[in-house]
Parts: sequence; structure tokens; C-alpha cells
Amino acid sequence: MLLILLFFSSNKLHAQETILSGVVKTADGTPIEGVTVWQQNTANGTQTNEQGFYTLSISPNAVIVFEYIGYKTQTVKASGSILNVTLTPDDDTLEELVINAGYYSVKDKERTGSISKITSKEIGQQPVANPLAAMQGRMAGVNITQSSGTPGGGFDIQIRGRNSLRTEGNAPLYIVDGVPFPSQSASDMNLTAMLFPSGNTSPLNSINPNDIESIEVLKDADATAIYGSRGSNGVVLITTKKGSTDKTTFSVQSTTSVSTVSKFMDLMDTHQYLKVRRDAFANDGITEYPANAYDINGTWDQNRYTDWQREFIGGKAVSHNTQFSVGGGSGRTSYLLSAGHRTDGTVYMGDFGYKRTNFLLNVNHRSANDRFGLQVSVQKSNQNNRLMANDLTNSIFLAPNAPALYDAQGNLNWENNTFENPAAKLNSKYFSKTADYTANVNLSYNLLQNLQIGVSTGFSDASTEEIVTVPHTVYSPAYNYTSRESAMTKSSLKRSSFIVEPKVVWNVEQGNNAWNLVAGATLETREQQAFSVQGGNFSSNDLIMNLANAVNKNILTDSETLYKYIALYGRLNYKYLDRYIVNLTGRRDGSSRFGPNNRFANFGAVGAAWLFSREGALENSSWLSFGKLRASYGITGSDLIGDYQYLNAYRISHNQYDGNVGLEPARLYNPDFSWESNKKLEAAVELEFFNGRLAPSVAWYRNRSSNQLVGIPLPGTTGFSSVQANLGALVENSGWEVTLRSLNVVKENFKWSTDINLSLPKNKLLDFPNLEESTYALQYTVGYPVFIQKVYHITGVDPETGLYQVEDRNGDGVITSDDRSMIMNLGQKYHMGIANQLNYKNFSLGFLVQFVKQTVRNPDYNAGLFGSMNNSHTRYADYFQPENPGGVYQMPTTGANRPALQATDYLRNSNLSISDGSFIRLKSVQLQYRLPQHWFKGTQLVYLQGYNLFTLTKFWGSDPETATGYLPALRTIAVGASLNF
Repeated sequence: MLLILLFFSSNKLHAQETILSGVVKTADGTPIEGVTVWQQNTANGTQTNEQGFYTLSISPNAVIVFEYIGYKTQTVKASGSILNVTLTPDDDTLEELVINAGYYSVKDKERTGSISKITSKEIGQQPVANPLAAMQGRMAGVNITQSSGTPGGGFDIQIRGRNSLRTEGNAPLYIVDGVPFPSQSASDMNLTAMLFPSGNTSPLNSINPNDIESIEVLKDADATAIYGSRGSNGVVLITTKKGSTDKTTFSVQSTTSVSTVSKFMDLMDTHQYLKVRRDAFANDGITEYPANAYDINGTWDQNRYTDWQREFIGGKAVSHNTQFSVGGGSGRTSYLLSAGHRTDGTVYMGDFGYKRTNFLLNVNHRSANDRFGLQVSVQKSNQNNRLMANDLTNSIFLAPNAPALYDAQGNLNWENNTFENPAAKLNSKYFSKTADYTANVNLSYNLLQNLQIGVSTGFSDASTEEIVTVPHTVYSPAYNYTSRESAMTKSSLKRSSFIVEPKVVWNVEQGNNAWNLVAGATLETREQQAFSVQGGNFSSNDLIMNLANAVNKNILTDSETLYKYIALYGRLNYKYLDRYIVNLTGRRDGSSRFGPNNRFANFGAVGAAWLFSREGALENSSWLSFGKLRASYGITGSDLIGDYQYLNAYRISHNQYDGNVGLEPARLYNPDFSWESNKKLEAAVELEFFNGRLAPSVAWYRNRSSNQLVGIPLPGTTGFSSVQANLGALVENSGWEVTLRSLNVVKENFKWSTDINLSLPKNKLLDFPNLEESTYALQYTVGYPVFIQKVYHITGVDPETGLYQVEDRNGDGVITSDDRSMIMNLGQKYHMGIANQLNYKNFSLGFLVQFVKQTVRNPDYNAGLFGSMNNSHTRYADYFQPENPGGVYQMPTTGANRPALQATDYLRNSNLSISDGSFIRLKSVQLQYRLPQHWFKGTQLVYLQGYNLFTLTKFWGSDPETATGYLPALRTIAVGASLNF
């Protein structure tokens, strides 16, 4: 009913009104998009489109106001039906860009904290399904990596490094329209570990990037301390699009894309492979090939060659994304309703894919006296993922002369039971259904002109159901299995949360002094129910989805958790002479995750800024447009440890005693279990030269995270392997962040701008009490990053044995795990993004180039036994043989040579399994054409987009970014159109 009333009210015409139209441009003739055009002393207004064009229904003799950030406001009396306006820059208002900091908003140039931002403009240039993908390479201090190219997969995000020794303890806080969003994967890793790295899927998969207006990332203590313990690892604020108090507008956007693997590995052909196999048997002293050596004993065709990469992951993943929205409003009420549907195919063989449907409703209202404000946001999404249960990427190492996967009738080919057909894995399927619902209501009321009270309430509900089927048909018929050996596992996870945040805002200005006070509270509850069950011994595979048909049933998980959180917060901002700014933030948090002795903790920060460009000596400078020095220091915390970890808990035992189900101890009681602490320090300078044409900034930061929440190892005599406690380890993340924004060319028909961000992170473990005596001794070393790997040092191939020569680092004469002490750093040295935007008349071209300097695990880490019935990279062709004593790799073996087997294990955990993974990547490209307005009414766009288009790297695996052993990130080409009327 509300939408119907809004729709008709927005189209109501008055007899005395006339239609005014025109174009708003700069002095050099460039059209300005987003100029606010409104009738003075009314709420009647609109905005210009990409061509600077506007239309507005006005009263006779109306006075029209034109406003745009960075330009002088113009007020003109309308004297006809056409009114064209030229705006001139206003240096005094260039600071008016507003940044969302969560509980408050601040002018960009008056902020004391570190906040990075991208908008719908940058997000919309990329054909991606996840908002995190749109952020890659665009923000200093924000490192995002894609873990898999399979649709529905996950991303890893680190904001200014890794603070916690636990992987799950480094997740940032996500806030979507004021409502906290889960940062942990909802998938059951027992079902998804063979499909996604660590079994993780991204919770942000449910958010449609096309619905997002802006993403802000809060990084330093000044910006994050107001979130207390929740903001220790940074805060990601996602704001969805809103409607405008203008005429009703309709928008339809449709994109079709094709994705493929961007690079295949150089694997051996049949001739090279068979030579390795023959040498392997010869090295093992085997002169007669065994009956099961089908690839070389004549059973399989030795002249056959198949490129298994093209068979298993060489397909084309076709995606379709369609978005429809209607928005508008009248007077002081605006609305936006949008719906989107996305389908993603896969590069795998078979009928698999991912589907997502999104709905968004945003309503904003202000009362006639401008005292009462209402904002309502509702989001609903449904995801349906149907995939095979196993990533087939590792199947690319199948022998190149292996038989065809299917026979002439299209049935699985087992080649007379001589072939373990990898395509049979496609019979094992993964099904996932996820439904998310999020709603937020924000009420505000101005008690006085400078005093506002408000309350924000939010609710979220999410459910995920996953099923993995393993029918007996995944095995060779030689085993004579039937559906009695078939199995199915079903897992469900339900999450719900409710949050209430009352707030009061007080503003006071007296002469040269200005105070802004924000104070409030947070009350939040989260509930989670998890259940998983496994069934086996089915009467028929046709009934494998029905657990009632399973003879054997086993409940794997049945749990329910409740999390409660309460906090009080306050922020006091003081400005003197509009150039000296101090910001004080404090928060007291309480969490149900800690024992009674440490349930509450205090966090806070202080930030200061000096806008020195506003000093008298520089105020009228011809070359310096803006200059600011800022610094901050504060303490944030973290309770990302899971629920009930401090309690003396019991769990239901899977073992029975005398036919009865019993209980067994799960963890030990620790009432002193407490918060992690992160002390953050930052200093920065921000500049603008030549009327904003050149805008560099440099920031230095140092974060020290202590009181680590980990499992402290215990002696086996206690009956427990560890107890959850706070470890005195100290982790430091420091570094530099550099940004540069430039307007390179500004002409009437041509404009070129560049945005550069550079991050130079450094991570170090400063302290770890009794490290050498702990179980972490093989994982960490004081003075080095926390993501080092201790490996064996292979110095080459022993010319006498033909096996890898491992350095005896402790000099005891034998190679043991104590010699696994060579330190290799798997972190990044720097990452950088360079974005360019070029506009020529109706054409625009935007592209982003990503630079990453890093060392990573290479395919040697997952290498099979060299010489067995598995293919290898062509670099393995340089292996030791009497005719090649200088070979890089050891001599091949079929497995009969035990020292060679041991040497292969050394290889996987050696310096050779780690190599340079640096790369330069053309991350995204968009070429767009705006159709002339006289062709169609409104703004009509057609565009061509690309993602992960081209990569320069020395890395010899498939992709230096994606985890080895899984499908790499894909190259995407997309074409689409956006129609607005």
C-alpha cells in the first residue's frame, strides 16, 4: 500500500505547474552528473543525469537553486521552460564530501581517522557477484584474495594485516545498513572442504553488488574504537542505494558474461610422461611392467593424448545478471524498490550452477517541520548452489594417455576396470540453499535545533541447508557396490540476530568553537542452531535425498548457541577555528563469551587533525588547495573466539556404553578467559594541489595485538589437549599507505583521472613466552611474521643417490623434523592498485591494474609422487638421470624406492615448494557508451566489461592468487546494457 501511495503521489501534477529542463556544465563545458536542482523554499527537487540534463516541475516564477559539492551554489529565477547553468569551482566547499563512519558522518577533509571508500561507480564497473571482489585492489591497507573460482566460493580479507594467531580471529566487522552481518562462513566444512579451500564460503555472497551505493572501510583506532571489541580487525560499512524525492524512475540492467580459466599449466605430453614412467621403473630395478601399470604395459594406447585441463576445467561458465528497480518519491518521502536475479555456470563438465535472487526496499521520510526522520531498509536474498561435491582441478594430473571418460553411448568408461574414472566424481553432488533476511528501522527526532535523539533497530535471519550425496556409482563397478554403500550427509544452520541502538546527538557552536557529542548504547543477541546427520545403506539411489530411506543414520552435530552483547559508547568532537580538531571516543563492552571475571572491558581512542591549509599564510595559496596532518592512538579488542569457550563443558559421546549414550568432557573451565587487545597508532598527511588536480596522502600505522585467544597445550595426563586461555604473544602490524588522486586532463570533450593506492605492510611476532617448549615452535619464530613456514632446506640433488639433498641444519648426522627450521615468508611485501578513468564525449573507459609482490606455495606443495601414474609439470622434465646428472628434480620412482618416497615428503615441505608469486594483473576494464538522449528518453548505457583479463607473473602454477589445488580465479568477459526512464 505504501508503494502504491508513493507511486501515485510522485506522479500527481498540478495545473499551475510547468516543466523546466536544462543542462548543467562546468566552465569548460563538461556536463556535471549529480547536481541537486530544487525549487527554493520547497522540497521539490531532482538531480542531473550523466549528461548534466535535468527536468523539474515548478511553480510560475519559481526560484531555482543549483548545488554541487566543490562548486558555488547558483540561484536563478526561471523565466521560461529551458534553463542552462554553468557552475564555477568553490575552493571553500571542496571539503563537503561526507564519509559514513557508522554512528556518525563526517566531512572527508575534517575526519581524524583513516577511512577508505568506494562507490557504486567503481562497483558497477566490474562483473562480479560478491562485494569483496569489487573492492580488490582499490583500497590502501585492504588486502582481499579470492580463494576459488567456483561459484559461491569464499574470499579472505585482511585490513592492515593479521592481528590474531587464529585465522578466524582476523575477520572484520561487517555492517549493512546499520545491521551487523555475519563474518563467518555458514557452510559445514565437513561437506565443503573438497570443493572450497578450508570449506569456506563468503557470507557476503548474499548481497547484490548492484544494490550497493558505497563501501567504507574503517581502519585506525580513531575510526574503529567506537565499535569497541567488534572493530579490532577493521569495520566494513556497506550502504545500499536510496531513492530520491523526484519523479518516479525505472531502471533495468542486464549483463551476460562468459568466464574461463585464464591460464593452463604446462603439463607433460604423452611422450614426455611415458619416458618418466619408463625411467621410474628402471630406477626401481623393475624390468617387467606390472599388470596394473596400464599406462605403460600396453593396456592403454601409448599414442593417445588428452589435455585433461581442457576436459575437466576447460569449459565456459556463462552468467546472466538482471536487475530491475523503481524509485522516486514526493515532497519529503522517497523510496527505492529493486529486484535482481543472477545465474552462474561453471567451467566444469556437467550441469552445475549457482543462482541468487535479491530484493531491496529502502524508504526515507522527513516530517514537514523537519524534526522527525524515518529510514527503513529491507533486504531479502535466496541462493541456490548445485555443484559436484569435489573440485576436479586436481584431476588434471591424470595420465595423458588415460582412456576416454565416456564410451560411445555416453556412459562412464571404466576401460575393463583398468581405469579409476575421475568423471565418476560428478555423480557425487553438493546442494546448498541459503535464505537471508535483513531489516533495519532508524528513527530520529530533533528535540531542539542542536539536539537529536534516535534509535536504530535491526533484525537478521539466515538459514543454510547443505546436502552432499555419495552414491555407489562414484566407485568402479569392479567393487560390485550397490546402493547399500551409498551415503548422504545433510547439514543445516540457522542464524538470527536482533540489535537495538539508542543514540543522542548534540551539536554546539560558540564563536570559533564547535562541539559534537554522540552517545549511545548497543544491545545485541545472536542465536545459532546447527544440525547435521548422515545416512547410509539406501534401497535405491533414486531415494538418496530422503533420509527416511537410509537404513543407517548417524547424527553428527546438534547444537544451539546464544550470544549476548551490550555496550555503552560516546564520541566527543571538538573544532577550533575550523582547523584544529580533536576527537575522543570511548566504549565499554560486555560479552557473554567470557567468564564472570572478565566479562566487561573498556576501549577508546583519541584522534587529532590540523588543517594547516586554513592558516592565514596558506589560505590563499595558489598551489596548495588543502593540507592536513592527523594522528590517532587507541585500543580496540576482540571476542572472536566462539561461544561458551570459558565453560567446563560436556558433549554427547559418539561411543556407547552398554548400549547407552553417555557424556564426555569437552573443555576445561577458565573464568579468567578475557579479551584480545589491539593498540593502534597512526600518523598521516593529506594534501591537494592546484585546485584539487593532484591529491596525495601518506599514512604510517602500527598495530600491536596482545592477549591472544588460543588453545594452550596441556599434558596428555590431564585428559585434554588444550585449554582456552589468553596467551601473552604480541603481534605487530605496521606499514605505510600511499594514495594519489590526479586529474590529468580536463577538456570540454575529454577527461582523464587516475587513482593510485600503495600498501607496504609488515608483520612481526614480537613476543611469545616459552615458544620453544610449546607445540607452536614449528609454526612461529619471534622476530618474524606470523605467516612464515618452517621448511627443510633442499640444496639440490645428490649426484650419488639421485635424490634430494636436505641440509642437516642441526648437525646431528640425520634428517629429522628438527632440521625443518629454514624460515620462508609467505606474506606480501606490497600491493598496489592503479585505476584510470577516461571520458570522451559519450564514451568512457575505466580500468584497474593490480600489483602484488608476494611469495606463495607452488604446485610442488601438493605434488604427487614423481614417477607414479600421475602427470607432472613440464619443469619436472629436468630430473636426475645418469645422462642428466645436473637435473633440478630427483630421479622418478614408482614408489618401490623408500628413500625416494621420503625425499618426496621433504620436497612438499621444503624451500622448493615456495616460490615467487608476484603478479601484475589487468583486474577490471569497462568500456561504456551513453546513447544520445535524442534517441531515447532518459539515460541509456551499453557497456563491455572484463575481469581478471591478463596476468604477468613468473609463477608456474595456474594462478598466483588462488589456493593451490583448487579452481583458480576465472577470466570474465561481459556485455550489458542499463536502461533508465
